[in-house]
Amino acid sequence: MTVQNVNLTGLDLRAEIDRLRVERKAVILAHYYQKPEIQDLADFVGDSLELSRKAAATDAEVIAFCGVKFMADTAKILSPEKIVVLPDLDAGCSLEDSCPPEKFKAFREAHPDHIALTYINCSTEVKALSDIIVTSSSAETILSQIPSEQKIIFGPDRHLGGYLSRKFNREMLLWPGVCIVHEAFSERELLKLKGEHPEAPIAAHPECPPHIIDHADYVGSTSGILQYAKTMEGDTLIVATEPHIIHQMEKALPGKTFIGAPGADGNCNCNICPYMALNTMEKLYLALRDLQPRIEIEEGLRLAAKKSLDAMLEMASGTLGKGDLGARS
Repeated sequence: MTVQNVNLTGLDLRAEIDRLRVERKAVILAHYYQKPEIQDLADFVGDSLELSRKAAATDAEVIAFCGVKFMADTAKILSPEKIVVLPDLDAGCSLEDSCPPEKFKAFREAHPDHIALTYINCSTEVKALSDIIVTSSSAETILSQIPSEQKIIFGPDRHLGGYLSRKFNREMLLWPGVCIVHEAFSERELLKLKGEHPEAPIAAHPECPPHIIDHADYVGSTSGILQYAKTMEGDTLIVATEPHIIHQMEKALPGKTFIGAPGADGNCNCNICPYMALNTMEKLYLALRDLQPRIEIEEGLRLAAKKSLDAMLEMASGTLGKGDLGARS
């Protein structure tokens, strides 16, 4: 979706979004990787699944999900009666793109004695082909409940799967997908930055490759990294995940310093998610005004995908959304 040929000159976008929020009985969700201006107007800021669960618990008639498509799809799976809009339908995910449903189906059929433990960063179709969905905050709790003799396929993130495999000493068949954002961090530049701030711990998302994880003092989900920032000793933290999360850290902890881990060029610019960046204030306004682009999922597919989400919620509900900052102030 583009905003070309739409004249929004002179429009007070924030005021118009607030007006439409009320008029449409809408709840606005923003992932931690969204631009600060979108985070600041959202009703809830957080991790993808916890946002969908919070939206499902409201009496809102419309969910405007400022994130990427698999997140909006998840909101629709959990709230089929609500209208779900995504400001830009092209806001995808490299992990979802790496795992086409027909290839994943063939992979599963080639290994019938394996269950599919699948990261939430995947399409609705892949969720429907999976046994249990996991998030970065729930994966460890769920894996610990699966018998050691049970063979496992893990997809689509090979770095998250590899991290879990090493930590739990569990052999798993890994789908070869990666997150382009977390893949962009440079070990050489990270060590240079650590040399400049030797007392600062490093917090890393488990989507990072092993050569980044190996230097981390804390490994966890975005909400987990936020919680770590609150409880850590010291006043400086190096953050190895998408840098827009630092906005929430600085709001919650203004007395501390947060430094984004660098990419190969020595800065964080290459680590900004290009898909998340497609969402803008203009597109959010138009999505609320027109109730488009709208997420639609065929009911049989939705119910099949919901089974794997329900399995996760049953096994790990206590781990979801840890460290979430919740409602806007």
